Amino acid sequence: MRRKSFRPLDFSKVSTYPSRTRLSKVQQSLLGKKVHKGLRLRSFIQGLPDILAAQNLKEIARKIVWVHRRNKTVLLALGAHPIKVGLSPLIIDFMERGIVGAVAMNGAGIIHDFELAFMGKTSEDVAASLQDGSFGMAQETGAFLNRAIREGYERQQGIGAAVGEAILKARLPHRRLSILAAGAKLGVPVTVHVAVGTDIIHMHPNVDGKALGEGSLRDFRTLTSAVASLGQGVFLNFGSAVILPEVFLKALSLARNLGHPVRNLTTANLDFIAHYRPLTNVVHRPTLESGKGYHLTGHLEIMVPLLFAAVLEEL
Repeated sequence: MRRKSFRPLDFSKVSTYPSRTRLSKVQQSLLGKKVHKGLRLRSFIQGLPDILAAQNLKEIARKIVWVHRRNKTVLLALGAHPIKVGLSPLIIDFMERGIVGAVAMNGAGIIHDFELAFMGKTSEDVAASLQDGSFGMAQETGAFLNRAIREGYERQQGIGAAVGEAILKARLPHRRLSILAAGAKLGVPVTVHVAVGTDIIHMHPNVDGKALGEGSLRDFRTLTSAVASLGQGVFLNFGSAVILPEVFLKALSLARNLGHPVRNLTTANLDFIAHYRPLTNVVHRPTLESGKGYHLTGHLEIMVPLLFAAVLEEL
């Protein structure tokens, strides 16, 4: 086989054009502003570059404000992680302000929410307690939540309303930290979507599978009603990698099947890792025909306060 010979090309014949005539995605007007001591929050946010994630953050904040001023729906879905990293007070504040009109959480969310309300602390050391089988066996957590779910089932309630009312009725010492209690107090629906076997309260002897399933199904129907109102609204997903993106997609399809088109929807997924299901089921698929989806990657304990601050400054 003969070897090929590659002779150098004549670069003197390359065609060029004036730099100023080229389309440039980064322009001087989009650059960030210098920070200085004593800088006010509004100036800091406005001084972020209008490029990529910083631009998206400001766009999401402006959209939330637009929706809030027109009395449309902002629906917040969250995994347990946002509660574990200290975001409950911020979420409750936005519920009280009427900015967040409905909340959906997974089954683990009610555990950390209850424990904060009950004893002002949560999140056990799994590695330390798994070896001797004590992981997940906190007595009050299992007893209180399973009883609340069972009693709510008997009252034809979903899990979110049942647990929220139980926290208020028991006057737990730190109930001001409970998203579920805030929902029950304010009349803001908080729904809970359970996968059986994923949460520590399913390990306890007083768990009632019938109540668990029926209560979660009732909450799914409530969530579908909230999703049906999301036309021109905003859906936010904070840190749920599987459950809430899957539940949201089904609720959206069901709402559209029942005659609610849910057009011009804005969706935003915030998490410290880009997962497949949130990107597909929250950001891309729901906004294919109309609307816009966003994804911000970063630690929730930083990104969510920054987003909420941007919303309040915009208001």
